[in-house]
Amino acid sequence: MELFVMLLGLLPLMPLAMAYSPVSDATLHGLSDPGADFDINTGALLAPILRPRVSGTEASRAVLQHFVRFFTEELPEWRLELHNSSSTTPTSNGNPVPFVNLIATRDPPDAAIGDVGRLALVAHYDSKLEPDGFIGAIDSAAPCAMLLHTARSVDKALTKKWTAMAADGSDELDEKKGVQILLLDGEEAFKVWTQTDSLYGSRALAEEWETTFHPAASTYKTPLDSIDLFVLLDLLGSRGPTVPSFYKTTHWAYKHMAAAERRLRDLGLFKSSPNHPLKTAKRKDKHKRTETYFLTEATKENEGFYGGYIEDDHLPFLARGVEVLHIIPSPFPHVWHDITDDGEHLDMDTVEDWTKLVVTFTAEWMELEGFFETETETKQHADGIRKSELDIP
Repeated sequence: MELFVMLLGLLPLMPLAMAYSPVSDATLHGLSDPGADFDINTGALLAPILRPRVSGTEASRAVLQHFVRFFTEELPEWRLELHNSSSTTPTSNGNPVPFVNLIATRDPPDAAIGDVGRLALVAHYDSKLEPDGFIGAIDSAAPCAMLLHTARSVDKALTKKWTAMAADGSDELDEKKGVQILLLDGEEAFKVWTQTDSLYGSRALAEEWETTFHPAASTYKTPLDSIDLFVLLDLLGSRGPTVPSFYKTTHWAYKHMAAAERRLRDLGLFKSSPNHPLKTAKRKDKHKRTETYFLTEATKENEGFYGGYIEDDHLPFLARGVEVLHIIPSPFPHVWHDITDDGEHLDMDTVEDWTKLVVTFTAEWMELEGFFETETETKQHADGIRKSELDIP
C-alpha cells in the first residue's frame, strides 16, 4: 500500500442498518488465544506464511496451499473458491503473472447465495519483490493469520446458533448474515506503485463480482452487493499502532470496534496494555497506567473527516459502492517495506490483541452471544477427556 491523500466528495452520512450486539464479559473472557499457533518458527497458522511469497512464485503457491489445507481440514463447513486472474507486470518481460485470491465463506445453512449479506474480513497474502528476501510479517502475514484464527474462533458458535434457530421450528432462518474471508493476491507493486502496478487481485475480483449476477429474485444482485461491510486489515503487528477512522459512512462500525477494544482493555484481556495483570504483577508500583488505544478516533465527529485515505486493496471495492472499514495504522510502522519486517520484529502481544479484537468484532456483528462455549463448559470438556484417558470413573 502507498500513502496517498486527496479530497473526496461528500459521502452520504446514513450508516448501514445492520444489527450489532455486544457480547458479554464472560464471553470475552472465554475467547481462545492463538497461543502456539502464532509461534513465528513452528506455529501452525503463522509460521507457514512467514516467508517471501511474491505473486506467481512457488512460495506463493505454497502459502495458498496452507490456507486451503487449513479450511478443508479444520473448517469443512466453509465454502472455498479460488479466483484466478493474470496480468503482465513491469518486471515480467511481457509474460502474464498469475494471481489467485482465496474466498472462504460461511453462510447460514440452506440459504440461497444471493440472499446472504456478508461481513468480509480481508487481508493480502503476497509479499514485495524487493528488497530481496522480504518477508512482510506485518505486511501482511500476521493479518492473514489473524483471519484464520478468527474463522476458527467463530465457526462452532455459528453452527450452534444456526442449529438453535432451526430447532425453534421456523421453516427458514430469521437472518441471512454470513462471514467471508478474502485472502487477496497481488496487492504489492512489482516496481513502483501506480494504478496499474498494484492491487492486481483485488482489481480483478471487484470487476468480476460487479458483473456476476445472482438469480433475478435474489436479495442481492451481485456478490459485490452481498458485502455489507468490507473490513481490510493491513500492517498490523508492530507495537503501539494508531488507526484512524477513514470513512464517515462506516464510522459507526469503527466506534463499535473501538468500544470492544476499550472493554477488552478494561477487563485486562489486552496483553499489550500496561495494565494487563501479568505486567502489573511485575511492578512495585501497582497504580493504573494510562492506556494508549489502537483505535484513536472513536469520538471524532462528522466535521473531523477531511477526505484522506490510504491506497490499499479496498479501493476497487470502494469505487463500486462497497462500505469499507480500513484497519491500517497511520503513521505506518517503522519496518514498513524494510527487510526488518519479519517475524522477529513482530510484537506478539500486539498481534494477539488485534486477533482478539477482530474475533470480538466478528462475534458481535454475527450476534453470537450465548453460542460460545463458556469457561465452565471448556473445563468440563477437558476434564472429561482427562478422565477418559486415565479411565477415571
